Amino acid sequence: MVSKLILIFFLIFIAGLMVSPYFQKKELQVCFKDHCFIAELALAREEKRQGLMFRKSLEENRGMLFVYEKEEMRSFWMKNVLIPLDIIWLDQDKKVVHISENAQPCLELPCPSLKPNSPVKYVFEINGGLASEIGLVVGDKLEFQIR
Repeated sequence: MVSKLILIFFLIFIAGLMVSPYFQKKELQVCFKDHCFIAELALAREEKRQGLMFRKSLEENRGMLFVYEKEEMRSFWMKNVLIPLDIIWLDQDKKVVHISENAQPCLELPCPSLKPNSPVKYVFEINGGLASEIGLVVGDKLEFQIR
């Protein structure tokens, strides 16, 4: 009887872990006018630190959205990033305040820091050259809902 209770508790525990956010890929849709992307969310410190490092490719309709608690000055670098990226910096109203276009992988240290001239709450990374291709410019607003 005790072993059955332990087994049931263990199965409930495992089921709880499987629905935990740590085991679910967090994604949402990010749109600019007629162009929408599926964005992986980088919420936790480790997710933000890892970013898109070591990825050999990124589908054209995909990106990564970094979400911060408050609007602050932020800097990124391209260390261990293998593909060129457009880094789109957004304020708390989701308005584009800066675009680091076609940021190239950093092949040797020290890697330069990329940063806007104003505080940001969100940073959105997509394939290099894509922001220009879809006509994204400073002042535009991106649409997304974080739950």
